[in-house]
Amino acid sequence: MSLDSLFSRWDRAATRILRIVARTVRVAQGEHGVVMKTNRGYGSRDEIFMIGRVFRQSRPHRGADDSLIHQLRDIGRRISRRAVPGVAVTAEFGGTQQQVSTDRDGYFRIHLRPRDRPPPNRLWHVVHLILERPLPVRAEGQVFIPPEHYRFVVISDIDDTVVKTGVANKLKMLWRLFVEDAESRTAFPGVAALYRALHAGASGDEANPMLYVSRAPWGIYEVLDEFFTRHAIPVGPILFLREWGVSWTSPLPRRAEDHKRELIRRMLALYHELPFVLIGDSGQRDPEGYRQVVDENPGRVLAVYIRNVSHGSRRIKEIEELAKAVAAAGSSLVLAADSSAIADHAAKLGLIDPAAVTTVASEEAAEGGSRTRVRTLHTETSEGELRDVLGSDPGGEPPNVVVEPDKPQG
Repeated sequence: MSLDSLFSRWDRAATRILRIVARTVRVAQGEHGVVMKTNRGYGSRDEIFMIGRVFRQSRPHRGADDSLIHQLRDIGRRISRRAVPGVAVTAEFGGTQQQVSTDRDGYFRIHLRPRDRPPPNRLWHVVHLILERPLPVRAEGQVFIPPEHYRFVVISDIDDTVVKTGVANKLKMLWRLFVEDAESRTAFPGVAALYRALHAGASGDEANPMLYVSRAPWGIYEVLDEFFTRHAIPVGPILFLREWGVSWTSPLPRRAEDHKRELIRRMLALYHELPFVLIGDSGQRDPEGYRQVVDENPGRVLAVYIRNVSHGSRRIKEIEELAKAVAAAGSSLVLAADSSAIADHAAKLGLIDPAAVTTVASEEAAEGGSRTRVRTLHTETSEGELRDVLGSDPGGEPPNVVVEPDKPQG
């Protein structure tokens, strides 16, 4: 590759990166730079949830375009924007109003029970939002309400479950997304086809809710939104656990309590009549958190899929404990090294169309993935059995392991 060609590639990549990073600051919706920004919400026919933020930012320069200098100015505006705490936001939906206040970071949370049920013939619904003070601002938000014929709910982690690299490292993720190649392999091979199959369900039109949770800050939202679009992953509410509070004057993130289990409890309560599928990874604390969810909700969890990203024994004990709890509840756990293993299992449970297994495998192969062997344990996992399977070939590819309830005797 010539020097001119390499420079041109980097210039295009830098411009695309900056366009995404600066996207949300281009237009201030109110006077004096007051902005009310909303993120996709979720709900049922009885209640909805939504999160948004109110902040101030300097107005864009006149004649702004997509040049590098204007992109850099917009990023500066984004970093220097200031939260507007303690102001009232009014939400209107389904003939009902709710007024809430922004917190110290400018975020507001809507939990509204509409008087009029939303129409059943569409999935995304508009929520009208009004800010009267300090300056009038109006905005619209979108909430996903599944159709009446949906069968289950999917809750998926993002980091090391959908995306290979840590989403908290925005620069690294952006580099992989826009520089390494146009069809970035940041996503795990086959994951987009797998999630499309789960969203469609066995009948192909179930529109099962796809709810995504992450430990990343809200500032990564636009990057992930672009990532999901580029990879044709079904969009849905993306829920983060905290605001890091990073600014020019405070470059280090604030410590925050982990609210992931509380988010999942809220979703379980909202969709109280339906079962769940939990998808996470072995590298963080998903096994421990999901074990507690299974313990607290017997019979509600159809399957737990854990992306096997750990090549050592450090996390195996926690995975063993999760496997025991899942098997005791009459459900299954798949410790998956590839997307096809999850698709195979989901098809056997009747969660996806069997034809989708071939689609997942084809996409996985096209994206450079490879299928590994599958081991099935019909056990409540005797001590060390899962550890022995996972540690049998420490230098090779991690296996796919399916842990199911004990077979009935006789």
